[in-house]
Amino acid sequence: MQSGELSPRPGAPRRRPGPDDPLRIAYLTYRGKPHVGGQGVYTRHLSKALVDLGHHVEVLSGQPYPIVDERVPLIELPSLDIYNDYFPMRMPAFWELKDRWDWAEVTAFSTGTFPEPLAFSLRAWDHLRQRQGDFDLVQDNQCLGYGLLLMEKMGLPVLGTIHHPITVDRRLEMEHAESRGQRWSKARWYAFTKMQTRVATRLRRVITVSRSSYNDICKDHQVSPERLHIVPVGVDPDLFKPMPGVVRKPNQIISTASSDVAMKGQRYLLEALAKLRTEFPDLKLVMVGRLKEGSAAQRTIEELDLSGSVEFVSGVSDERIVELYNESACAVVPSLYEGFSLPAIEAMSTTCPLVATSGGAIPEVAGPDGETCFMVEPGDSDSLANGIRRALEDPEAAQKIGIAGRERVINRWSWRHTAVRTVEHYRALLDETYGTPGAR
Repeated sequence: MQSGELSPRPGAPRRRPGPDDPLRIAYLTYRGKPHVGGQGVYTRHLSKALVDLGHHVEVLSGQPYPIVDERVPLIELPSLDIYNDYFPMRMPAFWELKDRWDWAEVTAFSTGTFPEPLAFSLRAWDHLRQRQGDFDLVQDNQCLGYGLLLMEKMGLPVLGTIHHPITVDRRLEMEHAESRGQRWSKARWYAFTKMQTRVATRLRRVITVSRSSYNDICKDHQVSPERLHIVPVGVDPDLFKPMPGVVRKPNQIISTASSDVAMKGQRYLLEALAKLRTEFPDLKLVMVGRLKEGSAAQRTIEELDLSGSVEFVSGVSDERIVELYNESACAVVPSLYEGFSLPAIEAMSTTCPLVATSGGAIPEVAGPDGETCFMVEPGDSDSLANGIRRALEDPEAAQKIGIAGRERVINRWSWRHTAVRTVEHYRALLDETYGTPGAR
């Protein structure tokens, strides 16, 4: 389904845009969950900021579909939705397989690997090859499927976006596997990262969001440092802001549950909560996201007898999420690794005191311990409990850290800045593709 109006004429011949011309961008995201998970948030805000700058953006997405600005057409390219929230890992019925891309998806799934990046990239290529001339370039958001190479082969420049290499997720999942069978299963599931490395090494230009991710992409995906560039993500400080009149609840903390993988460190947060409840019996954790049936998080909550102490909140507006940040004594990012961490800067922008680990790029984002955040060791529930305790026991110090955190965010990150920098790389990619004197 498509929303909005298409400005270029379908099938029009592609031309080289001038240096000041507005650009026509096909933006790809193989999934775009609206409120939790960085892909959906990045998609929504970057596409809006690009349109604000005068460019034409169409978002091509699989499920779950992102929420986009009314000026941004959304092209839905449905997957088989194997990993939906209600019946994850379901085997599609034969009658659901309507085309070769459905067959590619179910075949990859049957071998034990995550099939969405490959299948979505092929669906996107199939869509775009029927609309040659409608777009000046493609921006891919973390898919890195073989379909991108087919797009380049038909002459459509592709800018790759890698928030962090999924090889890091694979490594951490393998380290936390509890049996040889689990290790084998994880190895199969993450087999798609080999494809992502092959594609990443062949793209002319790639952007990432932090110095930490830059180093890991060069190492794990073997991307040449000359073709990799840093464009930090942003936050909307007019949305994520302090709310006068909203009083912080001294026994409420907040975190996000974007995915049930070891890298996000949810187990350590739940263990820290269990420890802290011996000192703060009324302590409650609000998790922005959905609790998946049979997930590791659900098992941990049951093991630690935390059912009455953890509340999952999903399907709410951004404004309600902002209100929850304003109500909470602190926000917690317990990740073992992050390529950037949108939840961290969103919490900081509301002046909610941040407790965060030093995993991956988080120190770049959150700043010094005791100044703009409470920094703790990753993968250590005792350290995490101590950081939360510091925020709970000294609300005045926590308030100062929250205020300093918002100042740090406002001074460094905005979606407009992200969009301006991204457009610079669009134009550099066009220079490189067409061989103009401006190539760099």
